[in-house]
Amino acid sequence: MQDNTVSFTALRDLLRADRTCRRFDEGRKIGPDTLRSLVELCRFTASGRNAQPLRYRLVCDAGIRGRLFTSLAWAGYFKDWDGPAPGERPAAYMVQLLDTSFGANCLCDDGLQLQAITLGATALGIANCIIKSFDRAAVKDTLALPDYLEPRYVLALGYPAETVVIEDMDGTREADFKYYRTADGVHHVPKRPLDELIV
Repeated sequence: MQDNTVSFTALRDLLRADRTCRRFDEGRKIGPDTLRSLVELCRFTASGRNAQPLRYRLVCDAGIRGRLFTSLAWAGYFKDWDGPAPGERPAAYMVQLLDTSFGANCLCDDGLQLQAITLGATALGIANCIIKSFDRAAVKDTLALPDYLEPRYVLALGYPAETVVIEDMDGTREADFKYYRTADGVHHVPKRPLDELIV
């Protein structure tokens, strides 16, 4: 019988390391070949009805990156923060698109594929931020998208310029689940304990 302990532990460690990052080393570039290798991971994920309706626009160009940045909302819990400063902005973006010619619903494909991409990026030392809050019309205009391609998520990518740590919540329903940043710049992410997840 095959011993899967090592591979399970490796997966658990990779999931722990796969944290949202909002400040990047903008000087370290990410090329299109790297982005293509991350999109390839999506080919191996499950797909509702096996329709595989999601597409990706890969953005490395500095001018397009700048235009996309202005369409994005960053860190909803940080009301006094407008997002990463110049020099800390993403080095690349992947815009997840629904090809509506396959239907108006991608079921759970979007989340499955984003997790595959972010795990792959983490394995390469690349940090990410999955962004759902953005100006869809502006994104479509910036990318000159045809009508049948609808943006679902924008994935910001870059090498991390901040430390993100997980901490355990106290296990009560009233516990504060909001992420926060301490004075030393460390980003803290509370996670519910295992026993609270099992009912």
